[in-house]
Amino acid sequence: MPERTPRAKDAPSPQRRDEPYMDERQTEHFRQLLLAWKHQLRGEVERTVQHLQDEGIAFADPNDRASQEEEFALELRARDRERKLVHKIDVALGQLDEGTYGYCEACGEPIGARRLEARPTATLCIDCKEIEESRDRQRA
Repeated sequence: MPERTPRAKDAPSPQRRDEPYMDERQTEHFRQLLLAWKHQLRGEVERTVQHLQDEGIAFADPNDRASQEEEFALELRARDRERKLVHKIDVALGQLDEGTYGYCEACGEPIGARRLEARPTATLCIDCKEIEESRDRQRA
């Protein structure tokens, strides 16, 4: 699925035991990860535009036309989700530039390299995220 974070098979561990959190090597690792993900998502947009142009045939049969419109609607919904994800990636890249990437927006503690490896756009540490999800479930 295109929303998955790209990973190199031989990608180095984002944090070694003997180095400080979010040092220059880790920052560069996550920058490259985010840029690769953004590039992948942009490629999906280009493929969708090409597909819509190539397959934009006006079918005479209403069933065929309805199927095509449903397919296009699903593609456009997926691209909209990816557009929002590209925005989150841009925010994360900005945080890397500012030196605030990898720290929880709620409590200021490190989010953790393993969590960032799984979700590079994470803005909350696991504890704060669990609290947020618990509150969301209570409201629902």
